[in-house]
Amino acid sequence: MSQIVPTRDLALDLFKKYNKSESLLKHALSVEGVMKYMAKKSGEDVEKWGIIGLIHDLDYEMYPDQHCIMTEKILRENRWPEEYIRAVLSHGWGLITDTEPVSLLEKTIFAVDELTGLVATSALVRPSKSVLDMEAKSVKKKWNDKRFAAGVNRSVIEKGAEMLGVSLDSLITDCIMGMRTVAEEIGLKGV
Repeated sequence: MSQIVPTRDLALDLFKKYNKSESLLKHALSVEGVMKYMAKKSGEDVEKWGIIGLIHDLDYEMYPDQHCIMTEKILRENRWPEEYIRAVLSHGWGLITDTEPVSLLEKTIFAVDELTGLVATSALVRPSKSVLDMEAKSVKKKWNDKRFAAGVNRSVIEKGAEMLGVSLDSLITDCIMGMRTVAEEIGLKGV
């Protein structure tokens, strides 16, 4: 059986088959936007990076206790290329998988997945409720308050920035810039 060539439409349909939550869709769209932004900035395959960002939490709503494990199974059953599967698995490295991020793509999905949640939450407490006028310092102000966006694993973000060889401020800025490209779709265009 030959592998498929993943497209955004295929990825979005598959994601929606396994996820009904609006917040999970917004997260997937956020990560997709950031991944596409980062790919463009790095001269990489924008479409591929975006698809991986979109599909990375495919199993999260239906199989939270088997996160990544079921995504791997579903993608294999749907004949997705190994590179895509490996990239998706790498975002859970050290937490739920042992697939260490090696490529730039894998290191990027690892670094930005958790960060999109922190950026989104930081935007929602701003008067504008928008990422369009937000800067890294707004996110950094909330960084040490562990009660703020308590579910965000800051050590993963720090490790991701280190793996990418960039400062935390630079990674946060890139994440904000990527999320600006999808601000309307993710409900962070503002009031």
